[in-house]
Amino acid sequence: MQDMELIVFEIISNGGNAKALVYEAIEASENGKFTEARELLNEADTFLNKAHQVQTDLIQKEAAGERNEVTVLFVHAQDHLMTSIEVRTLAENIIRMNERLWKLENRE
Repeated sequence: MQDMELIVFEIISNGGNAKALVYEAIEASENGKFTEARELLNEADTFLNKAHQVQTDLIQKEAAGERNEVTVLFVHAQDHLMTSIEVRTLAENIIRMNERLWKLENRE
């Protein structure tokens, strides 16, 4: 069980780091820092990819017959990753809209 808990915390940690970076990216875009916002999204993608790889490894092991106990903590990790991915997707649109607004407000 110890190994599974470490795997779960890896998903939570990487998903949380990604989500924090995405919110930083949105804030940067609100201040007209669009290059910085995109760099932060790219950094967030690195963490999302790590978390997703851990998840994919678990899925592949289960498909090969290795069963893992589904705990509340595991479900929480999955929820955490899914919301991080969704926030990342929404951030793309928010940053694009902020860029359009910035250009209109500043006559660029």
